[in-house]
Amino acid sequence: MPGEGSRSPDQRRRGVVSGRRMAVAAASATASASVVALLLLLTLGCYWPRVDGRQFGFGFQFQQLRSVSVSNRKLLQGATPPLPSGIPTYTVTVLNLCSSRNGCAMGQIHLSCGAFSSTRLINPRIFRRLRINDCLVNDGRPLAPGASISFQYANSFSYPLSVSSATCVPS
Repeated sequence: MPGEGSRSPDQRRRGVVSGRRMAVAAASATASASVVALLLLLTLGCYWPRVDGRQFGFGFQFQQLRSVSVSNRKLLQGATPPLPSGIPTYTVTVLNLCSSRNGCAMGQIHLSCGAFSSTRLINPRIFRRLRINDCLVNDGRPLAPGASISFQYANSFSYPLSVSSATCVPS
């Protein structure tokens, strides 16, 4: 096997680039694991009696933005690791805390969202701004009892989101 001294500067440079690619791949895998852990916590969060104000070991904290007047709707928002560019990211979860035996699916869930915008693309079937201070969740489709829906956005600050209206859908 030839020694390091016998490699040309171009070959050594390619080795450094390859090493950087491996480091980027490792960082991406770590970020993917963090996202999976976050989604798991968000999914399990709807079954815990109280998640607001608890610190979890994954570097983010859930905080309840506003307890809505109907006890079976809840909106949670938490800071998550920033994008590689340094822009902060936030995960929002809308929970239907109604038990399945009551059959209270919720549809046409609208959020008060100000002039919401995100540098990260959000699937419009999950969340989209219709107009200033009116955003639609889940494309207006019902959210089953005990279900949750989440999305992540990136912006230099978090938006004060709250559920403004939802329609009860018999299930």
